[in-house]
Amino acid sequence: MRHGSVDIITLGCSKNLVDSEKLMAQFRAEGLKVRHDPDKVSAETVIINTCGFIGDAQEESINMILECGELKKAGKIGRLYVMGCLSEKFHKDLQAEIPEVDGWYGKFNWGGILKELGRKWHGEIENDRIVTTPSHYAYLKIAEGCNRGCSYCAIPLMTGHYQSRSQEDILDEARKLVAKGVKEIQLIAQDLTYYGTDIAHKPTLAELVQRLSDIPGIEWLRLHYGYPNNFPMDLLPVMRERDNVCKYMDIALQHISDPVLKRMHRNITAAETREFLSCIREEVPGIHLRTTLMVGFPGETDEDFNQLVEFVREQRFERMGAFAYCEVEGTYSALHFKDDITDEVKQARLSRLMRVQQDISASISEQKVGKTFRTMIDRLEGEYYIGRTEFDSPEVDPEVLIKADRELPIGEFVNVEITEADAFDLYGTLK
Repeated sequence: MRHGSVDIITLGCSKNLVDSEKLMAQFRAEGLKVRHDPDKVSAETVIINTCGFIGDAQEESINMILECGELKKAGKIGRLYVMGCLSEKFHKDLQAEIPEVDGWYGKFNWGGILKELGRKWHGEIENDRIVTTPSHYAYLKIAEGCNRGCSYCAIPLMTGHYQSRSQEDILDEARKLVAKGVKEIQLIAQDLTYYGTDIAHKPTLAELVQRLSDIPGIEWLRLHYGYPNNFPMDLLPVMRERDNVCKYMDIALQHISDPVLKRMHRNITAAETREFLSCIREEVPGIHLRTTLMVGFPGETDEDFNQLVEFVREQRFERMGAFAYCEVEGTYSALHFKDDITDEVKQARLSRLMRVQQDISASISEQKVGKTFRTMIDRLEGEYYIGRTEFDSPEVDPEVLIKADRELPIGEFVNVEITEADAFDLYGTLK
């Protein structure tokens, strides 16, 4: 066991990662040695930041808690604390089943871990973080919670109503990230597009993005997790006109069948969705859209699913992910709808949808052959430097594999001509 040390394990999304990074900075200010996601957990204090979004994520979090509980019983770690979404929702049930955990903290009260350990919370560095991503990019969370009320989603049950951070607070954190060498900021929230509505009674995301793009040193600003209903259309001219705002938007659409959208409580119709997508592409030429779709929602008929397949073929999303519906305890759909579609049917629909998208993605990538793109170098892997264009988010989107006859600086930009494309990645040479 390493005395005077803290190991923090983060599960789930990038929003959790930001919380972990801020907690790490607080421990460092107290003079403790802190590690993130170590290969071998061995600290005097171990903190697990959990995810509770869907069943698989909950299972992963519980398994990690149990694993660390065994390490504690064996004397290989000291104190064990749990924080995050799973703990927010289920701590009363879990604390009786897993007595090895010394303290359960939720999504917002995790600063209390410091107090329990006899340590001080340093308010003067509240916006400081230990960046655990590659040093040239970082995630910046602009809000907590969600007001949308989708029938399948447990996030509002765990995080509560939407709470926008002040613009000045966000700008301060962005400047601190740039001072650490960050060039690319991934703007995140459960729902970016609602930003400001709880404060100014209208969306103010466009104003925030414009002010962030004015900060010297921010080369790329990328937007994640928009919502199609009541989208702030004044954001589109900012994306079009600002060179450092990536022509990229991540908007989860979930479905296109009107009956399914209604049961999902998405507050948008198929016709409105198509009109919205058409407007985005018209206002921001060349934009790459990432979306997420769901199959197997209760009551989804073959006709509903076929509409979804045709929608994907029609829209030709540059980036798309999909998942099968999983009933989550406490949600409206779990309480009011029967999960009436078998796992076999869900998986068959998921596989079919992803095969359609794979062909679309391959075709879109092939169209980039012969073109030159400004590319950020993320890392060296074997004989290839691995980079991304402005149309690619870390970890989820295609990468550019580059063979270079000279050393390329990690975290810097180079111009790359695409020479080859496959279903998942692009290949290129320096231009």
